[in-house]
Amino acid sequence: MIIKDVEFSYNESKYGLGPYIEFFSELEVPSLEYGDIVKAIKNSNPDYKDIKVMSYIENVVSSTKDTLKLGKNDKIFFTANTHWGQQNIIRYLQRPFNDIKEMDETLIANWNNIVGKDDIIFHLGNFAKGGIVKWNKILERLNGKKYLITSYHDMKTIGKGQIRLEHVAMQMLINIGGQQIYLNHSPLLFYGESKNTWQLYGNVHTNLHHTGTNRSIIDNLLPTQYDVGVDNNNFTPVSYEQICAKIQQQIITQKEQRA
Repeated sequence: MIIKDVEFSYNESKYGLGPYIEFFSELEVPSLEYGDIVKAIKNSNPDYKDIKVMSYIENVVSSTKDTLKLGKNDKIFFTANTHWGQQNIIRYLQRPFNDIKEMDETLIANWNNIVGKDDIIFHLGNFAKGGIVKWNKILERLNGKKYLITSYHDMKTIGKGQIRLEHVAMQMLINIGGQQIYLNHSPLLFYGESKNTWQLYGNVHTNLHHTGTNRSIIDNLLPTQYDVGVDNNNFTPVSYEQICAKIQQQIITQKEQRA
């Protein structure tokens, strides 16, 4: 199969230099297992070492050219950066949990308290630590029809077995009652097909305590972009209606600041 827009980092084996970033517009791979993608990149150039796949697009299915259309009456939610099973994320992001069991159970309870069994939810990456068995045990407990927009970390698990998800992609373009929304794990300065397209993202872990090198990125984003990660939303998925209100407020705030 062919995957497109493959972005990866590598070290140069001959001189031990790197890491560098490389990009293939197309790459033929035997499967979507992470190891097979790395092997295909390695086969393209034996001098590549310590390869880490950053992103790619599955041919046709996961391209932004294919818009998933949803209705305003559909109950739709968004989230990201749950990091189930990752103990060090509590200290790193100063999350208000005593241990990993408390964090995992709280995130599951918060999800199920607002997401119904027939609702639609998009998870924008950094789902969980662990393999397929760990993922499926968590997914079995979560309500809703679940779509995953993968992060680099998620790609280590994707393709290694059957996962209880409606769909997996590196990025998606959805339309909710006429509002076009671009979904990606990371915030981008250039996205979508028009100025009316919104972008939802995760990755940067917006919260009161953790800004770091992400601060300059966040400050330069558009008011039509929003971090749906749990650290930015009281460790709970956020509804489409809430997103509408938050983005409209960001647009108003920006206009007031420029006045």
